[in-house]
Amino acid sequence: MDETPLNRAEVRSIALVGRPNVGKSALFNRIARERVAIVFHEAGVTRDRLERTVERDGRRFRLVDTGGILAVDGERLAAGIDDGVRNQALAALKSAAVAVLVVDVQEGLCPLDLEVARLLRKSGVAAIIAANKSDNEDFAAHSADFERLGFPVFPVSALHGRGMGDFLAACYEKLGSEAVADGAAESAAADSAAAPATIALVGRPNGGKSSLANRILRSDRMIVSAVPGTTRDSIDAPFEWKGSAFTLVDTAGVRREARVDTAVERYSRYRMQDAVERADMLVLVIDAERGVGLLDRQFAGLAAKLGKSCVIAVNKCDLLKTPEREFIGRLAADLPFMAHCPAVFVSAKTGFGVSRLLSMIAHVATCARRTIGTGALNRVLQNACATNAAPSRGGKPFKLHYATQTGVNPVRIRLFVNDPRRMPASFEQFLVNVLRREFDLAGVGVMLQFRARERRNPDGSPKAAPAPASVKERRAAKMSAGEARRRRRAMPRG
Repeated sequence: MDETPLNRAEVRSIALVGRPNVGKSALFNRIARERVAIVFHEAGVTRDRLERTVERDGRRFRLVDTGGILAVDGERLAAGIDDGVRNQALAALKSAAVAVLVVDVQEGLCPLDLEVARLLRKSGVAAIIAANKSDNEDFAAHSADFERLGFPVFPVSALHGRGMGDFLAACYEKLGSEAVADGAAESAAADSAAAPATIALVGRPNGGKSSLANRILRSDRMIVSAVPGTTRDSIDAPFEWKGSAFTLVDTAGVRREARVDTAVERYSRYRMQDAVERADMLVLVIDAERGVGLLDRQFAGLAAKLGKSCVIAVNKCDLLKTPEREFIGRLAADLPFMAHCPAVFVSAKTGFGVSRLLSMIAHVATCARRTIGTGALNRVLQNACATNAAPSRGGKPFKLHYATQTGVNPVRIRLFVNDPRRMPASFEQFLVNVLRREFDLAGVGVMLQFRARERRNPDGSPKAAPAPASVKERRAAKMSAGEARRRRRAMPRG
């Protein structure tokens, strides 16, 4: 049987529950003090449960945002997504230390609020009521109507921050002093240990990202549906694999930007881009049945631009109609930016290849944090320049003086050369390929930074200013020179 990842022990959690469109996500963002959850006036925007570890007021706890509950006590729903939202909320309650029933004080007490309150009493979780949208004293006075639910009521305004002090104090009291001590101990342990690598699953809608995430986590953590766009937020979930800690991020499958026609989909796209930027590694999920599409190429280009390490997961391989070797050849032709990335054939439905995928992820994550010795690095690069014709411009050849590693994840190499402007992109890519081959960096993001070695006069003063290093700087210098020439031409001659 394949070795499977296990979820890490977490600090005690506070779960926000309630009916749709009462402001749970807005309250989540207010407590977390950052815009994590998508907030929109449309009901049912939140679907999966969104979790975030919060450090506030000397406390450390896990905050959980859930979707709006539309039915309880086993009532059947017509839509599969709504049923999944309810199950995610129930799962959050099962592991929560404190439940916060969020209600809308401006709309008053609704029958569904009574049903959710009955569900909280049945669960046995310590609960309080956040009477949200108490934007002024008149609205706050109506919060007393919710006392009949049997839980302490605190009027709050997630939009303006009113009443948050008393509300949070009640939450801390329900968590208990033991939870505070446990949180502090775990925080200290987390600070002393290496931060877990963040792995983001990206790809087209309906490519099987959420199914693959559930298979990796060994739980129904993400809502899976045949409806495209089921996942809207980027969902973080910690897990362990062979003693190594990771954070898995399931991102929303977005359409091409030109086809985005709703505000929620636009916010989902922003969240996806943010998840990609903060991730240490990407897992590009390719649908084996549909093959490589335009969005897959855009993800590949984004990964190359940001220098992200990447592994390709060819999902639904049980539906593959061509030999694997032939599919790999097409993959390299369609995704030239990903030619160095290992590809693993998996089936989220059956679990085939998931163990191999996790082993590959762990290997690439380890290589991305590798430090290369300066001596070995310079020997490899000098040999590469000596055995291959170095580029030259204007009769002056390119010369590499020295190289050193300046960062990891991605691996950053700084090369001191005679003139960075003599480095064409083709030779730069050649050096990157040499480094990947010699130091086992397949799938690892490698970024080269070229610097001109500063020349000095005998008195120690700089002889000449360094040449522009990056392509961006070279373009800026060229544009600046062009602007100066145009201004001189436009000046009147007297």
